[in-house]
Amino acid sequence: MITTFSLQQTELQESLDKILLPPTDPNAEVQDIPGYKLVYVGGACPRNYRVYKADCMIGVIFQHITHWSNAVDKIRYAEPIGAAVGLDEFLNGARVSTTVTERPPTEEELLDKEFDALTSDEWERLKRYVLQAKDLVAA
Repeated sequence: MITTFSLQQTELQESLDKILLPPTDPNAEVQDIPGYKLVYVGGACPRNYRVYKADCMIGVIFQHITHWSNAVDKIRYAEPIGAAVGLDEFLNGARVSTTVTERPPTEEELLDKEFDALTSDEWERLKRYVLQAKDLVAA
């Protein structure tokens, strides 16, 4: 029983080592497509590939028998470049929409934060705010 478990654990470690190979590893199965590197992770149908742009992993795409896909849209792509670009564009759009909607907290919201969680800029804002607030009462 112990031998079987240690054998299974060894097999698991070996498969994890293969999955986590970086695109620079000589043992990694890498496909270069314009602007991206695809690193084979595993699977038969679909085959799973990590997508790298420059040296940063941006996500995963899948090679089915008849098409390619990614995990963010429901589009079937004929080529891996389409799935990679679709993934990249989605992530860029998501990044833009979150940065546009983010706003700095108001001074009242800063007063509700824990002291340790405040940045030095937030402390400066609070100092100016407290000096201007005449009706501030300690609780």
